Amino acid sequence: MRHSIALLALLSLSACAATKPDEPEWGRELPRGAQALLPMPLGTLPPGLTEAWHERAMILPALDRSIGWTRLASARQFFPQAGIDHGRALRSLERFRELLQETTGPVEFGSAIGQEFRVFKSAGWDGQGGGVLFTAYCTPVLHGSLTAQADYAFPLYGLPEDLAKTKEGAILGQIIEGGYQPYPTRREIEAGFHLTEKGLELVWLNDPIDAYIAHVNGSAVVELEDGSKYRLGYAGKNGRDYTSLGAELVADGLLHKDQVSLAGIRTWASMNPDLVSEYLNRNDSYVFFTQIDGNPRGSLNVEVSPQRTLATDKTLFPRGALVYVDATLPLPSTAGRRGHTPFRQLMLDQDTGGAIRTAGRADIYLGVGPQAEQRAGATRSEGQLYYLFLEE
Repeated sequence: MRHSIALLALLSLSACAATKPDEPEWGRELPRGAQALLPMPLGTLPPGLTEAWHERAMILPALDRSIGWTRLASARQFFPQAGIDHGRALRSLERFRELLQETTGPVEFGSAIGQEFRVFKSAGWDGQGGGVLFTAYCTPVLHGSLTAQADYAFPLYGLPEDLAKTKEGAILGQIIEGGYQPYPTRREIEAGFHLTEKGLELVWLNDPIDAYIAHVNGSAVVELEDGSKYRLGYAGKNGRDYTSLGAELVADGLLHKDQVSLAGIRTWASMNPDLVSEYLNRNDSYVFFTQIDGNPRGSLNVEVSPQRTLATDKTLFPRGALVYVDATLPLPSTAGRRGHTPFRQLMLDQDTGGAIRTAGRADIYLGVGPQAEQRAGATRSEGQLYYLFLEE
């Protein structure tokens, strides 16, 4: 979806929201040598964790994808991470699966988890477990065409051959004689200085904000004029720094911070079409796509699961791990009222994102389509993030 290793898996639009003056520094980096995972006393479980037993049918598919990835020989290169070695990571996933299936109810399940597993809290924004800012991402459904037309003038590009990456997905830059140089910025690409006439256009959209949404989320389902669907997943990015559109609009006084949501950005763009290109181009980061079958994939190259896949900073946290989120989500539009609902959910750490950097940030994948898009665009929740590993 939007992650280097496989899909950039989508930056949440709500990640654009500007930081309030009195709120934590979510982007603060951990001090050198600080641990991203803080062990909790043995037997301590996050509130509501035992309810995962009732949700095992929904958890198992995502859990099995993490197990499958962790069993790969290629997964070993990413461990140890945060003090967790590869063997412990794999055994934890496999044993958790056994307990989901072997225990007879939430009480027995919780007792077994408390005896066998150690819960770790994310160090959070302050390095001391002070909390995590949760945003969300999705796979938007957009309208497009396979050919350029007057009404479809905003292309999404495939991966250029001159973009070099490491085997882990880190961007090296543009290939030139004798090495690499920084890849062209969004402004340079959009100006036609680099990708024109290379035949990399996969699909054309009818709205520049739709193209922005696809870039932010790292995936999209494009409905074509004949009613068929063209599915796009993340292929790579130019390696340039990400700049939030919402934060730029707030900084320049064009939006109030409370208006920064998907709906708010769309409204602003419709009223200020002459400014859209300039503000989009302030974000140097640029995402490239590939046609896919089925659901988008995250940074582990496994399918992401709605409300079961979490994106975190993979320079800090172990890939594929069991995580538990204690936060809130906006009510779906079908609820008929506004507000938030508790979100206490067993998830898997299967993705990463361009704006998800530091222990104080995480991104929840919410699924495909308008309702997921609406909720993702309004999600900005302070909460706690926990990891579960077998006690050793």
